[in-house]
Amino acid sequence: MNSRAGRIRWGVAMMLAAATAINYLDRMTLPVVIAELQKKFGISNSQFAALNSMFLLAYAVMYAGGGRIADRLGTRLGYALMMIWWSLSCAAQGLINGFRGLAVFRFSLGLGEGGSFPHSAKAVSEWFPVKERSTAVGMFNTGSAVGSVVAPPLLALIVILLGWRWVFFISGAFGLVWAAFWLLRYHPPHLHPRITPEETALIRSSREEEGRGEPAEKSRPEKWLSLFAHREVLCLLVAKFLTDPVWFFYVFWLPKYLYDTRGFDIKQIGYYAWIPYAAAGVGSLFGGWFSSHLIKRGVTLDRSRKVALGMSAALMPLAAFVVPSPTGLAIVFISLAFLGHQFWSVIIQTLPADLFPHGTVGSVSGLIGASGSFGAMLFSLLVGYILSRQATYLPVFIIVSLLHPISFGLILAMIPKIAPKKAVPANP
Repeated sequence: MNSRAGRIRWGVAMMLAAATAINYLDRMTLPVVIAELQKKFGISNSQFAALNSMFLLAYAVMYAGGGRIADRLGTRLGYALMMIWWSLSCAAQGLINGFRGLAVFRFSLGLGEGGSFPHSAKAVSEWFPVKERSTAVGMFNTGSAVGSVVAPPLLALIVILLGWRWVFFISGAFGLVWAAFWLLRYHPPHLHPRITPEETALIRSSREEEGRGEPAEKSRPEKWLSLFAHREVLCLLVAKFLTDPVWFFYVFWLPKYLYDTRGFDIKQIGYYAWIPYAAAGVGSLFGGWFSSHLIKRGVTLDRSRKVALGMSAALMPLAAFVVPSPTGLAIVFISLAFLGHQFWSVIIQTLPADLFPHGTVGSVSGLIGASGSFGAMLFSLLVGYILSRQATYLPVFIIVSLLHPISFGLILAMIPKIAPKKAVPANP
C-alpha cells in the first residue's frame, strides 16, 4: 500500500465490506429461523425451496438490472437505492402471517440485494489500480463471511429473547443506517472532496498502464446486447451459472441440513453454523491478497488470476465427503468448501474489471451475476426435488463437489489470456 498516495480507497473498500455483510445478514434471516416458521406455518421442504428460488429469480433479474443502474446512475446514488429497497423488504418479512406474504417479501428482498455486487465491482474499478484490485474485491467479499458468521448466533439470540419477527425488523434497520452513511461519505474519485493529488494520480496512472487511455469518468457503457459477442462474457456467464449454485446451496440449505440430518436445534445452529463462514472469510481475504501478491512479484495478470482459480477449484471436491463423515469432520469439509468457493469468487468478481473498461464493468458484472443466480434458482428447485424423494443429501453434495473444477477447465479453454480491452470513448 502506498501511504503517500492516500488511503481513501481503502475506506471505500471497508464501506463496501459493511454493505456486503448486511446483504448476507439479511438473506440469512430466513434460513436461520426456518425451523420456527415451519412450526408456526407448516412450510414444507418444497415450499422452502420455492422461497429460495423466488429470491434467486428476483436476485438474478436485478443483478443484471443493477449493473446497468450502476453504470447509469453511478455507484453513490445507485447503491443507496438498492440498500434502502432491500432493507425495507427484509423488515417487512416480520409482518407476514403465512407462506404467501413471505414469498412476496422474499422476492422483493432479492430484487434489492441483486444490485449489491455490481455496484461494489464498479466502485472497485473506480478506485483501485490493477495491482490492488483483487485485494479490494477480497475485502468487500469478506463482508459475505462476516455477515454470515454474525447471522447464526445473533439471529438465534434475537429469536430466543424477542421472537422470530424481530429478526427481520432488526436486520432491516442495519441497512437503512448504512445507506445514510454511504450518501454522506461516498463520492467517485474525480468528485471526492478529500482525495489527494497523489491518490488521483495513482488511480489514473493504472488506467494508462492498462491501455484504456481515457479516465473512468469519460468512458461510456457498451450496448448491452453487444456484450454477448465477447467470448469472455460467454465464458463467465457459464462459469457463474455452474458455480454460484454451490454457494447458494450452502447459504440456504446448510442450517436446514444441520437441523434435518445432524439433529441440531436453534441454539446449536447459533453455536456452530458460523464456523464455515469464518473459513469463507479467510478464503476471501487470502484469495484477494494472493493474486495481488503474485502481480506485485512480477507474475502476469493472466497467470496470477488462473493460478488462484485453479487452487480454489482443487478444494471443492472435498464436499463429497461431508455426508459419510462424523459431524465434526463434516463441518471441516464444509468449511474447506466455503473457503475454496470464496477464494474462487473473489477472482471471478475481479475479472470484469480486469477485462472490460470502466463504463462497462457494472453491466458485465450484472450479467454474469444474473447468470449465477438463475443457475442457483434452478439448482435450488433440483435440491428440493431430490430431497422430496430421497432421505439423504449425498447426491447434492457430490454434484456441488464437481462444478468448480468443470468451470475452471472451461475458463482455461475459452479465455486463453486475461488482458484488458479498450474503452468505448464517450461522445464529445
